[in-house]
Amino acid sequence: MPTGEFSLREIPFSHPGSWFGVSPVVAEATYADDLHLVSHRHGLHAVLALVPESGGERADVPVAATPAALTWGTGDRRITAAFAGPDTLRIAGRGLALRIRAAEVTLTPFTGTYFFADPVTGAAVFTSYETGQRYRVTVLSGQVRYIGAEALGTAERAVVVSGDAWEVAIEELPGAREPYAPASAFDDVVAAARTEFTAFADAVAPWRGERTPAAELACYVLWSAIVASAGFVGRPAVLMSKHWMDKVWSWDHCFTALALAAGQPELAWHQIQVVFDHQDDRGALPDSVTHAEVLRNFVKPPIHGWALSRLRDRLPGGLPDPGRAYRQLAAWTTFWLEHRRVPGAPFAHYEHGNDSGWDNATPFAHRRLVQTPDLAAFLVLQLKELAAMAAAQGGSVAAAKWAAEADRMLAALLDGLWDGTKFVSRVAATGEAQSGASLLELMPIVLGEHLPPAVRDRLVTGLEAHLTAIGLATERPESPHYEPDGYWRGPVWAPATVLIEDGLRRAGATDLADRVSARFRAVCEKSGFAENFDALSGDGLRDRAYTWTAAAYLLLSAEAERRTPEGRRLTAYSTESTTAPH
Repeated sequence: MPTGEFSLREIPFSHPGSWFGVSPVVAEATYADDLHLVSHRHGLHAVLALVPESGGERADVPVAATPAALTWGTGDRRITAAFAGPDTLRIAGRGLALRIRAAEVTLTPFTGTYFFADPVTGAAVFTSYETGQRYRVTVLSGQVRYIGAEALGTAERAVVVSGDAWEVAIEELPGAREPYAPASAFDDVVAAARTEFTAFADAVAPWRGERTPAAELACYVLWSAIVASAGFVGRPAVLMSKHWMDKVWSWDHCFTALALAAGQPELAWHQIQVVFDHQDDRGALPDSVTHAEVLRNFVKPPIHGWALSRLRDRLPGGLPDPGRAYRQLAAWTTFWLEHRRVPGAPFAHYEHGNDSGWDNATPFAHRRLVQTPDLAAFLVLQLKELAAMAAAQGGSVAAAKWAAEADRMLAALLDGLWDGTKFVSRVAATGEAQSGASLLELMPIVLGEHLPPAVRDRLVTGLEAHLTAIGLATERPESPHYEPDGYWRGPVWAPATVLIEDGLRRAGATDLADRVSARFRAVCEKSGFAENFDALSGDGLRDRAYTWTAAAYLLLSAEAERRTPEGRRLTAYSTESTTAPH
């Protein structure tokens, strides 16, 4: 299947395991005129500008990117870049020169980039205070000119490489290393990257085809956002983006794990564990993890029971370490029950919208410490999953305990947060009820088959009111609080879509589930994999290379393909072949 091009203004050019990419995005919502080598160690930092030149002047040439190669120019005036590995970018050119210069022109004792010619290796070296790494430029062929070597203060620091045909290698490295020697010809580097990506896409989305035109690009968004173990990231991880949302948040990782599960099971399990690696002694998960920090001032919603129940079905052979997963989930659940419930209250509460993942949603507009129905619903599912896991491991007493707690929580949800027509939220300190037009208060649909029919039907009606031509608006468009780019006060988001679609399907509301799925997939095919989408226009908003959006597209597309007549035949054949006697 041919691999298409993508816009570098939307998706960076990168490689699995790499902590850097090539992009014009140099800070939050900030686009430079030129492409930059951008590192994600210690945050997002533009380290080197990559500027094509002709006759000593900046060349205004077209830029194109595929998963395997990035190209400036065309024909005999062309520069091509490809990753030779996670820490090495090879760049070859003809007809154009390339200026590789420090992005920051000022060097202080604590900030900026120092540049020198290394007499040991013969390479040029840029050292970055911001990333704590070195960027070594080895000229493999062509002519080279150094500008500003060993300069202090404010100065241009650059390598200019030119000639009829030339090639360089740029490495990100922490210290000394043997001189760079290419192991493969440049064309072979491009071919190897193409083969590696195709193998990944074939594993993750073997069902892709004409009905799923964005599946291959979704695979690239995930593939290119993988980083190697480094710093606080203790195992291979999918960042939420290699733009400015360059962290692993403690619910985002569930969606990338699910999308990877069938085709990349080991990597999928790493996505769950990379966050649980930082679970504290009270069971709480951090808000986020990245190379240089673990943030604990907030948490994220407990969707992990829901996620693990689906991972058990998707991972070949089930969970690789069910005992470990059970202990982790039990501790995470206990945190909510023991440390986030007012004494005597049946419900846990969020301390801020950030805890819910719906940072500025309207249930948090007036009071921040709120008992919301989504939290209770997630905990019911988590308790039910703990009961199932305990039973599978022979713990009948523990299974009964968790099941009883799930029943109590569900009864309390229906008694205390359902007013007969809708779910409400309550202020944690006073119990005062509040409700509005937020999709958050319809999230108990995730309970699916566990909902009483009357409650289910009311939720389905409520969800219909949120469904635009684009998808599920997080605030009803007629609400006075609705904002087209209002974060959780209007735009369509991937996680809410996936959770609600799954709940609708398990509740038997398949027609609405089909429409929710189809509209979200359509907006991804139109507007890419943005952090969220304008609920009325479908325009992509905020970070434009968001991996949980790509993961959601893959999850929903895979399930939609399985529901086609062909997919049902293949599923039936697979079931028969695995259950037939040998």
